[in-house]
Amino acid sequence: MAWASAGDGPPLVKTSNWLTHLEYDLESPVWSHWVRFFAEHFRFVRYDERGCGLTDRTVADLSFDRWVEDLETVIDAAGIDEPVALLGMSQGAATALAFAAKYPEKVSRVIIYGGYAQGWRARGDPEGAKFYEAIVEVTSQGWALENPVFRELFTKRFIPNGSEEQIAWFNNLCRKTVTADMAARLLAARADVDITSLLDRVAAPVVLLHPVGDEVVPFAQGRSLASKLADAEFVGLESRNHIVLKHEPAWTRLKEAVLDFMGEALASRDGTLSDMKGLSPRERQILALICEAKSNPEIAGVLGLSERTVRNHASNLFKKLGVKSRAEAILYLYAARRR
Repeated sequence: MAWASAGDGPPLVKTSNWLTHLEYDLESPVWSHWVRFFAEHFRFVRYDERGCGLTDRTVADLSFDRWVEDLETVIDAAGIDEPVALLGMSQGAATALAFAAKYPEKVSRVIIYGGYAQGWRARGDPEGAKFYEAIVEVTSQGWALENPVFRELFTKRFIPNGSEEQIAWFNNLCRKTVTADMAARLLAARADVDITSLLDRVAAPVVLLHPVGDEVVPFAQGRSLASKLADAEFVGLESRNHIVLKHEPAWTRLKEAVLDFMGEALASRDGTLSDMKGLSPRERQILALICEAKSNPEIAGVLGLSERTVRNHASNLFKKLGVKSRAEAILYLYAARRR
């Protein structure tokens, strides 16, 4: 298994998903903003799934159980010995939730994006399954051809609103990261996934984000998944793209939702802040950044918020602390640390 780690902070492990390449994604107009965002706030660990990218390309076992074992292997290799947050995107959602159900003591929180609990063959939709089988067949026959028309049957469903540059990059990623035979085998393996019987064993809080117009994983699948989890929050994103792109307003909404959900973990990097029970996770984040002498525009940039939103949060936390300025807030925190 090939894996990589970037950033500093609470550990966040992204389960593998279709399609990635650990090196190629760093310069990607489709994936790079995802990597940068998560690495700015967390120790962000990601890996290429078996058969793809920098991981071994020649593999026999593509079972779901093996995918869960691969996640465990990466967490161990990264030396993470504390409860970890997981990011499961698309079919990676099932892997993340199955791991959380199997090892509740090892998982603190789960972020699900564009996810589902059942693959196409498990959804009781014969017409949908027939369509999916056709995609698998076309993939096996046309994936490796120089003309990208067959790969675009895949890429233009993932980013229908992508630019020519983004679609061309995705077309190249297809050939660069996986062979035609492996692509078809992986697609076929995803169709049989079904973790519905495990969902009532997921104890960790879960936030589920899903593009409203997703053509790869229907919005209803995300809603259905959320309804079966005990502690879940569902956030719809106004986008047609299965992978939200950087220029979309949905990207800003996604970042806000993730930071709100993960605020407690981020604030816990400062023990004093985590003890300030009167402050919300977002207010503790902003107070920490104020104490780093960051301006409102800088804080807005770090957290992916508008300056007005930062001002409103700062005003609220000043009232809660009983201070009138940034300087007084910094002095308040300094005094609290000395107590």
